[in-house]
Amino acid sequence: MESKVATINGIFEDMLTRASIFENREVLRSTYTPDDLPHRSDQVNGLATILFPALRGETPSNILIYGKTGTGKTAVAKHVGNELQRTGELQGVPCVVVYINCEIVDTQYRLLASIARHFDKEIPMTGWPTDQVYSELKSALDSDKRIAIIILDEVDKLVNKGDDVLYNLTRINSELTKAKASLIGVTNDLKFTEYLDPRVKSSLGEEELIFPPYDANQLRDILRQRAQMAFKPMVLEEMVIPLCAAYAAQEHGDARRALDLLRVSGELAERIKSPRVQEIHVKQAQEKIETDRIIEVVRTLPSQSKLVLLSVVLLDHNVDGSLTTGEAYNTYKQMCRIIGIEVLTQRRVTDLISESSALLSSLYT
Repeated sequence: MESKVATINGIFEDMLTRASIFENREVLRSTYTPDDLPHRSDQVNGLATILFPALRGETPSNILIYGKTGTGKTAVAKHVGNELQRTGELQGVPCVVVYINCEIVDTQYRLLASIARHFDKEIPMTGWPTDQVYSELKSALDSDKRIAIIILDEVDKLVNKGDDVLYNLTRINSELTKAKASLIGVTNDLKFTEYLDPRVKSSLGEEELIFPPYDANQLRDILRQRAQMAFKPMVLEEMVIPLCAAYAAQEHGDARRALDLLRVSGELAERIKSPRVQEIHVKQAQEKIETDRIIEVVRTLPSQSKLVLLSVVLLDHNVDGSLTTGEAYNTYKQMCRIIGIEVLTQRRVTDLISESSALLSSLYT
């Protein structure tokens, strides 16, 4: 037993003695907000112009920010929000910026409770009527004279739960006496407003900002900026950054994907004790990220969708030529009986096959 413990301890001691190629890998994560955002000056200035009235004690317009994943929406919103708070402190105008990710805080109750906690109001995560939570939020917000900017990232996730909370938040100023509030909705779903109540749509989207995808050259600039902070000098081979940028440019100009590729490339190089990050590590990182993404998507599918997908996979391995939905349905029924779950109709299974095919195709394009 003692020798086993010594061996386990030795694993980490050996790792601690290795020289890392990273200076600060955290700057390659999507949660990091840099002081400078290459190729987003127009969007930074546009958002700052809309929020500027807050520094005069006035209510800024509500804003909707659109753009595909990895186009800098969240980074710009946080960056401008931080600058607004800093300038407000210097000017003696209290500006409070609250950031909420609606994919995580995904119910009306939790959203209202999370915002209220930013203003020191303790609310349990469950148990109260939603109207009471909203009333407590108003009380907390209006306890002092200030401008509150509430950033709702992935705001489209709230619509699936109903838009009552957005309706209330876009009209909260009519119920405040001291404070004022403005909403910034961030989304990569250009069509999500089609599902909103027209009154919410007009109130939430008083101003709109569109974030275009990055091209390969812009992605290279972003990666060079982060690489200087993330890696020790002379660690990256010449083609590493261009290759990461090229891969990410194929993913609709996704800077988040480019940063993930660069970080994972470095981690793979470090694991095999390579003193430099090479082109081969980028290619390995691309394969790893693709595989991890497919695994995650399949893992989170409903049970029926998993069975349908497994039916198609099994037939693809055992039958020559093209597959028919009838063959897939027969295999699906057999597996349902084996594990004892309800058998869906053939029409529904056909729909699920189409959905699975479209989902997997989107992962590879």
